Amino acid sequence: MKTRRAFLKNTGLAMFGIGLGGVPGFVVKAAESFKQQNLYKKNKILICIFQRGAMDGLMAVTPFTDQFLKAARPNLFIEAGNNNSLIDLDGRFGLHPSLNAFKKLFDEKRLAIVHGIGSPNNTRSHFDAQDYMESGTPFSKSTSSGWLNRAVGLMGHDATPFRAVSLTATLPRSFYGNNEAIAMSSIKSFALQSNNVSSTSINVGKSLEEMYDETSTNIINATAKESFEAIKILKNAKIENYQPENGAVYPNSDLGKSLNQIAQLIKMNVGLEVAFAEHGGWDTHFNQGKETGIFARNAEDLSNSIFALWTDLEKFQDDVVIMTMTEFGRTVKQNGTGGTDHGRASCNFIIGNKISGGRVFGNIQPLAVENLEDGRDLAVTTDFRNVFSEVATKHLNIINHQALFPSFEEKYLNITKKV
Repeated sequence: MKTRRAFLKNTGLAMFGIGLGGVPGFVVKAAESFKQQNLYKKNKILICIFQRGAMDGLMAVTPFTDQFLKAARPNLFIEAGNNNSLIDLDGRFGLHPSLNAFKKLFDEKRLAIVHGIGSPNNTRSHFDAQDYMESGTPFSKSTSSGWLNRAVGLMGHDATPFRAVSLTATLPRSFYGNNEAIAMSSIKSFALQSNNVSSTSINVGKSLEEMYDETSTNIINATAKESFEAIKILKNAKIENYQPENGAVYPNSDLGKSLNQIAQLIKMNVGLEVAFAEHGGWDTHFNQGKETGIFARNAEDLSNSIFALWTDLEKFQDDVVIMTMTEFGRTVKQNGTGGTDHGRASCNFIIGNKISGGRVFGNIQPLAVENLEDGRDLAVTTDFRNVFSEVATKHLNIINHQALFPSFEEKYLNITKKV
């Protein structure tokens, strides 16, 4: 018997935001006869945020007792313990002051940090490193799918067209693959367009309507109608009037707006299970700054946006995990222009009620030259696939974790709690 996935795949349609607004009229008409408000069961939701540009993990979460780091960064090193200074987490690591929104989550043991995380491929090319991380195959450029798309296909249950949504103008590499995924620059810009032909949304709509009319089984008709209802919900969403809950305040930034809309999609109950957003500007070659400057502004935006999302989703927190990623870190030693150059390992942040938070995971050796990768970089001691696999498989209940990251033997860090 055909499933919803087969129906959608056979239509030859890809769903994404094209910035034109509007939905084919037949979709609205078809949906108007269905008033069901709670269409889909409660899902586990993974929200991934890619920090593009390579975040300096040693500035974000500083091993502040390391005198080698202090000597290597005379103009960038921040001391711990004073006002407006590094926020002491555990006597060894400290948060950059602009990440202070994370301190509460860390103290509540909802935030875990993995330090020394990165790719086993030592490329320092942004493009290649991002591609390897999003495909999940760091030594193969021929992989056609992204690891999040594979995760979607391994969940083992039927889903809505809104299972995987990226709040980006184009589909990210992580979502490439055979499983349905959506990219929308905003909820209001959502539309339907053909994946195979250049045509208007109206023509595509007619094509889908014809296929919908031709389907004969009750299951296909029912699931298609649910999809139309979900589309109607998005079309009618008054995002400009949305009021975050629990006093959450989103920054008026691209990331803040993206996470605000992810919160709305979750609350709309349209079947979201994997969400993706981007945060750029981490390529700090020049004038990186200390308590203020480029890094500080990015860090404040990141932590405040994520904290707002987490606060806004209070009723959903048991079902949500938020995870950040970045393609690589920065050099241990500052450069001659007040910045840092392309390095190797960085750190990432994982937030959730089922996360073993309040800890900095990872193996960070003293930053003496003999312990640095290529004599210049924080060494990669945790393969990113170990972290991504553990978080995704345990949170999303993926059984076949070997298919998520092919040809890789996982060594979990026990970041997630045993349940």
